[in-house]
Amino acid sequence: MASGWFYLSCLALGSLGSLCILFTICWMQHWRGGFSWDGSIYTFNWHPVLMVAGMVVLYGAASLVYRLPQSWLGPKLPWKLLHAALHLMAFVFSVVGLVAVFKFHNHASVSNLYSLHSWLGITTVLLFACQWFLGFAIFLLPWASLWLRSFLKPIHVFFGVSILSLSIASVISGINEKLFFSLKNTKPYSSLPSEAVFANSTGMLVVAFGLLVLYILLASSWKRPEPGILTDRQPLLHDGE
Repeated sequence: MASGWFYLSCLALGSLGSLCILFTICWMQHWRGGFSWDGSIYTFNWHPVLMVAGMVVLYGAASLVYRLPQSWLGPKLPWKLLHAALHLMAFVFSVVGLVAVFKFHNHASVSNLYSLHSWLGITTVLLFACQWFLGFAIFLLPWASLWLRSFLKPIHVFFGVSILSLSIASVISGINEKLFFSLKNTKPYSSLPSEAVFANSTGMLVVAFGLLVLYILLASSWKRPEPGILTDRQPLLHDGE
């Protein structure tokens, strides 16, 4: 029953993640004119799509690798590699998303990093970079002692959850900021035009996705058992396995 509920949660998570990305693409395509890479406002439109895809959806998926029951048995290295690769992909998406917004700002002579959204976003990406390099150096490379890994693991987990939470906060503030700028010369945001309804709905999807990721991460029955500890979720291994 617990396993079935886990996979049902994963199905819901995949659906929510796909909707988050699709809604962001539709918003940028339908109301904001589409995409380009020429420094125009259409270059900026890559920013929300890549940040949602990278810092929220891919990051959330990477965080849940060790919750898969298949990861509880056998060698841990393949799951470490998958965990690191998904996070690296999320980081690359995020960096390209930042390049898009800086490219547009520089082309349009708009100041960089002046809003609370930008401060929050750049802080989140910098923390993510430090988190990834620390995780790669300590938990993937073989040099670190067991004591050091045990000491740093709770810190690594704490910052992992914190970065996801900051990512969601950055996306929500970014959606709000984009609507204020985009609608100030058309229908006011306060009149709740169709674009505002759609963008707000996108933000709610992002929040729902993040909350479900946090729920799966915090559910103790779905955590990978510690080495040498058998539970009712983990069958007894035969010698040599």
